[in-house]
Amino acid sequence: MKDATFGGYVAVHDRPPAFEGQDGRAYSADLWVEAQDGADAAFGGAFVFVRWNAAGDAPDGTLESDWMAHGADAASVEAALRATDLHDVKAALDAAIARAQELGDW
Repeated sequence: MKDATFGGYVAVHDRPPAFEGQDGRAYSADLWVEAQDGADAAFGGAFVFVRWNAAGDAPDGTLESDWMAHGADAASVEAALRATDLHDVKAALDAAIARAQELGDW
């Protein structure tokens, strides 16, 4: 299936994927790549999840996944994130929700 990965979904549907989180809320996902300190990799990548209000017409929060890719350059990290299976993106969202719930109100 062409849209089973994050990048494939964006290419086929011309928009980022959206998910229902384990908290019952609607989220859309996007990529986040940034330069990092340290010897292991120059760049790290994660997913950013925008939480939508009950009406679905305005964002009302964000969450981030753990780092899911590392590499020597931003392009390789972005490519790795785009190749991520959507099931893994959803699992990262639910892990981020669980972390946020442990911290309390956000």
